[in-house]
Amino acid sequence: MKSKKTIIGRTDKADFPKLNLDEIDIKIDTGAYTSSIHCQDIVEKDGVLHAVFLDKSHPQFHGQHIEFTDYEETTVRSSNGLKEQRFEVKSNIRLFNKLYKISLTLNDRSEMRFPVLLGRKFLSKKFIVDPELQDISYLQSQYED
Repeated sequence: MKSKKTIIGRTDKADFPKLNLDEIDIKIDTGAYTSSIHCQDIVEKDGVLHAVFLDKSHPQFHGQHIEFTDYEETTVRSSNGLKEQRFEVKSNIRLFNKLYKISLTLNDRSEMRFPVLLGRKFLSKKFIVDPELQDISYLQSQYED
């Protein structure tokens, strides 16, 4: 029996508890396969990946260096068609008051409007995208006790 998929709009806000980030703007992109998050100061040293998420221009920026021992390098084809090597980490994301596992590639998205992009790998089997809607998860969380 198939489980019911949740309708999500083209944009929303999500929490990333393992990264100590709340109410981060996200863009839903069914054209992208992987999910990506804005990151800076990415350094790999002695089998540990160190990164700082977002930047000083984001209100939720906390400047903490987050460490990962479980990560991998992956090749991603960017929107301009070029292949890039990126680090990919495992984390979690809270949408619709439910915690999901997610793989995120680390990328400088400072030129992008949204610091997080959610791609098909994460969306599949969980969500149906309605491009006319926005912030469904975030608005729902504001009205719950």
